[in-house]
Order: sequence, then C-alpha cells, then structure tokens
Amino acid sequence: MALNFHILVLYMTQIDRFPHEGYRKRASFDDSVNASLFDGSKFNVSDGESETNFSHNEGTVWDLIPDDVKETSYPHQKEGFEFIWKNLTGNIDLHKLSKTDPRREGGCIISHAPGTGKTRLTIMFLMSYLKVFPKCLPVIVAPASLLLTWEDEFKKWDVGVPFHNLNNLELSGKEHGDAVNLHNWSNARPSKDTTRMVKLISWYKESSILGISYSLYEKLAGGGGECDDEDEKKRKQARGVRSKNKREKKYASTEKRNGYMRKVLLEAPGLLVFDEGHTPRSEKSLLWNMLLEIQTNKRIILSGTPFQNNFMELYNTLSLMKPSFPNTISLKLKNFCQKPKRKKTSKKSSWELVSGNSSDNEIKQLKLLMDPFVHVHKGAILQKKLPGLRNCILTLKPDSFQKQTLESIKSSHNIFISEPKVTMASVHPSLLLECKLLEEEESVLDKDRLEKLRLNPNGGVKTKFLVEFVRLCDAVNEKVLVFSELLGPLRLIKDQLSSSLNWTDKEILYMDGVVRLKEKQELIHSFNDANCQAKILLASTRACSEGISLVGASRVVLLDVVWNPSVERQAVSRAYRIGQKRVVYTYHLLTEGTTEHLKYFKQSEKDRLSELVFSDKHIDNDESKSCAVDFDDKVLDLMLQHEKLKGMFVKCLVQPKERDFVESFGY
Repeated sequence: MALNFHILVLYMTQIDRFPHEGYRKRASFDDSVNASLFDGSKFNVSDGESETNFSHNEGTVWDLIPDDVKETSYPHQKEGFEFIWKNLTGNIDLHKLSKTDPRREGGCIISHAPGTGKTRLTIMFLMSYLKVFPKCLPVIVAPASLLLTWEDEFKKWDVGVPFHNLNNLELSGKEHGDAVNLHNWSNARPSKDTTRMVKLISWYKESSILGISYSLYEKLAGGGGECDDEDEKKRKQARGVRSKNKREKKYASTEKRNGYMRKVLLEAPGLLVFDEGHTPRSEKSLLWNMLLEIQTNKRIILSGTPFQNNFMELYNTLSLMKPSFPNTISLKLKNFCQKPKRKKTSKKSSWELVSGNSSDNEIKQLKLLMDPFVHVHKGAILQKKLPGLRNCILTLKPDSFQKQTLESIKSSHNIFISEPKVTMASVHPSLLLECKLLEEEESVLDKDRLEKLRLNPNGGVKTKFLVEFVRLCDAVNEKVLVFSELLGPLRLIKDQLSSSLNWTDKEILYMDGVVRLKEKQELIHSFNDANCQAKILLASTRACSEGISLVGASRVVLLDVVWNPSVERQAVSRAYRIGQKRVVYTYHLLTEGTTEHLKYFKQSEKDRLSELVFSDKHIDNDESKSCAVDFDDKVLDLMLQHEKLKGMFVKCLVQPKERDFVESFGY
C-alpha cells in the first residue's frame, strides 16, 4: 500500500520513548496514527534501551580510538579531542560517563586555523562519542558546498559509520534496509521527500550521522517547508481539473507533512556540529533564531575565523554554541557586545564602531569568560609541516585612461553605490559596462572605447598583471588560484586568457555559487590532480572561500579587497593547508588612488581585535618564530625587473605587518 509521508514521520519519530544524551526537551508527537499499519519487524527498536554503551568501561576515551588514528593525529587535534569530550560530558574517563547527566549543557568552539584538520578531528570525536552514546543522533550542519567534502572525508577515513547527506538526492548505499524497503523503487523516481525520508529513518534507526546544509535546515525547520518540483508542476496542471476540496486537502496534507518534518529536525538531534559555525551570526536572521530552537544542549562550533566583523556577531555565535551564555555574562559585558549600531552611512562608520569604541579591558574580560569553552590553534602546525607561506601586498599604477575612468565614478558620496563600481573599474575599466551607472557617469564615459578595450588585458592594471603573472607561473609549472568577490572580473579574465593565450575550459576552470555541488566537487578534484591540464582556477570568494581544499595551487591572487579580513584569510587557506606540497605565495592587489588601501587597513584593525580575543595560550615561541622566513619569489622578481612590466608597480610590501602598512601608506 502507498505510505503517506507524514505517517512515516509519525511512526519514525516516537522520540519521547527514546530519550537520548543531550536532549533539552522531550519531544511529544501525535499518537493518533496506528503503528500496526506497518510491519513491526521493520521497526524493531527496544524502548527501554539505555543510551550509554558500557562495553567500553575501562580507561579513557582514547581507548575508543584506533592506534593508527592516534599516531597520525597532530598535537592540537589531540588537545581538541579531549577538550570536546570534557566540555560535552565533563570528563574523559569511561567509567565516569555512566554518571553523566543527559541534561548537562555542553558546548564548545574549536577555533583552529583554516586547513589544520578540524574535519578529521570532528570525525575522530564523533566516532568515539557514538561508541558511548550510540543513539545520540548527531547532526552536522554546514554550508551546502561542504557537505560533499564531509562525504569524501568519511569515505577517506573509512570510519564504518554511515553519513546521510540530506542535501544529496541520491542514495549512498549505506541506508538502512528497513528504510529503503518502505519505497517501491521499481516505480517512478522517488521524490525529494521520499529520498530524505529514507535518510532520516536510516539516521534514526541506527548509529549514524546526518548532514544538512544551513539553507535546507532553515527551509525544513524554519516553518516554510519545501515543495517537490514535480509535485508543484502536477499541482499547477491539475488546478483547473481538481475540485476545490481536493486542492485544499492536498494543501493541508503538505502543511501537516512540513509540520512533522520541522518537529523532527528541531527535537530529534542529540548533538549538533556547526561547520563554519560563524555563518549564522545575525540575531535578525531566521536561520540563527531557528537554530536556537533545536532542543539539544550539546553543540560544537567549528570555525577558523569566529570573529567576523564586530562583537555583536561574536556574542550571537557564543549564544548559538551555548544557549545559556547570555545568562552567564555580566550586564556591563553584554552591553559592550550589544552596543547599538549607529546609522550606517558608510562602511567606514560601521568599522569605527568595531574598533574605535572597543575597550581592551572588556575584551580581556570576554576572553576570560570564553577560555573554558574555546580551543584555539593559530596554525603553528602549518608552519612546522608545510614548505611555507609568503604574503605580498602589491600597489599597482593604473594608466591614464583607467585613472580617468576611476575619477569619474569615485566622487559619489554614497559608498554603497560607488564601491562596487570602483572595485570593478580597479580591475579593468570595461567592467563598468556591466554596472548600473548614474546619468552624470554615463555622460563622461566613452562606452565605445570601453567595449573595444574589453579583451585587452593591458587596459586594466590588475588584468595586465594577472595575465603576465599566469603566463610566467605556467612556465614554471605552478597553478594559480584567483579569488574575487564579484563575478564580472572573473568572467572577463576568463575571456582575456582565452583570447591572449588560446586557452580553453581545460586550462581555465571557473567556479561560482551557481555551479552545481557535484560539478564543483569534480572541479576541485581536477584542479588538485597533478596530471590535469588545468592551469588556473577563477573562484568566487563567497562561494569557494570556505571549507574546500585547493592544494593544487601554489599561487593565490586576491583580486579585490573586502571589509571582512576573515574572508581573505579563509580564501588563502584553500591552498595553504595540510596536504600542500609547495610554498604558497599570496598576492593582494590594490589599485593606486582608490579606497582599497583604506579597506585593507581596516582589515588589519579587525585582525588585531580578533587576535586579542582568540590568541593561542598554548603557542610555542619557537613555533611563532618559524614563520619569519625570507621572501624568495622568482616569478615576481622577473616581473619587477622586466622593462615593460616594472612600471605598473608602485609599492611591493612583503610579509606585511600592521605597522609596515601604516608606515607605507600613512594610516
């Protein structure tokens, strides 16, 4: 017989019968559906089973980890492993875990530098935690683009525990047999709801892990629900045929289904892992408020950059990690974090709120309050294990036409209107043809000249640098990774490289937020393959700067400047991470005579605040010295000495520190 979706959910989610370690509130579901409708053998779950598995009752939680995993773990991962256990359960002794109060709140932030193995650490912890609490129902919430990375990591480490990716509409083969048998697979292709139901039941019935994106969690648990595309088409086609009562009945059924799905996702999880946990940081967002509603006290936030823009966002991140946090903080400190935001007339005033009004004493108090549940690793392991990282800020001189073009648009007093145009024109003036221009701007721009100039990289100082730079990198067999916040410059560079070097999609890879997740994963694998023809990857900063590994590149070019420094740090860490075999060179491109220098300086100030709050108390002085290396860049040296290229360089600041930037640019 056909099984209604909401009946499956009802039957699957008798959560009040199975309290699990970490729940905050016992779920209560409508019992009106007769479970005898189904074959009871498919749901053979004992309702009195304890959540704790005491077959491991000697020694410490390290006894749950295979020797080869322990031996290959880095010191900061071993520290982090114990840190998570102590924060979530209170100890690492197995014989004491039987006394753990399931209602005990436990949350922590793993603030390890990007690329230092947070994913592996988390998998290591989850494997041990599931051995002690097999019914804890863990959920990993991550940006959609990272869920396939999690899938790959679970396969790579061969942990033997199924990972059910709710965003992936294909079955992995690891689903529970009882769940798979609920659908007649010989019929039409299963809907989204059916596939997700199979994965949810599999997650609920056996020791496994559920993966879901922030956006999908918001849709399914935020009250909006999500309709299947095919169902929506059928509904539209049938509107003129079906009676009003049938349509209303169908709508009511969908609403009921969405309600049950929401209840499951809010009340079933016993452990939450928020990857890139700084993502939901606005108290006004539906996502942040919805995640607060999830009824579990066990929460882990993974973020290499938990401080993003200001202390209000940090306060929200801490509240998400530990829902009781607002009750543990003094009123004075709370007011410091929640200072009312002044009316934003510019990005600059927004930044001044962050840095100018910050009290070092209050920051120290906040740090002391956070220390017990924040584990920091600044990336010393990368300095020890990788060949090296070389940073460089390049100020480039635009030619007279590009300078004239910039002058014509940067006079606007509204930075929100002028900034994107300045950013585009700083790369290449022809990009203004893609912008919405004011009447006075259109009147002074030579559109015909801009159009003719489009495929000429010499028309823009950043494109001129990049095309020559890529040509030289190809000669020494090094791949280049280019990041831009805007898509227009990336598309233009792709066209210019094709025109200038006769390269095709084999040599030039392109990745933005529109690229499907599977295709994105294939692009990543291709780019990292030493035998692949790819020479350059043009990537959107927003879509590709977090969580993915692009160690195939040894040269990283940041085409534009963003206000949030963590965005650039995350972007660089796509190449500079565990697994990199070469020295990584990064180039921050600034165009002379624009606001980009000011933006970069504001970044350094935000970095200073982040350092004050998230300094690594375990740092070794010898490790900190290891990053002080000579800057040896033969590719850049060739460009600086080339007769036809050296004129584009105004300043070259290598291994820059904040004081160097102040001295060089006068801020």
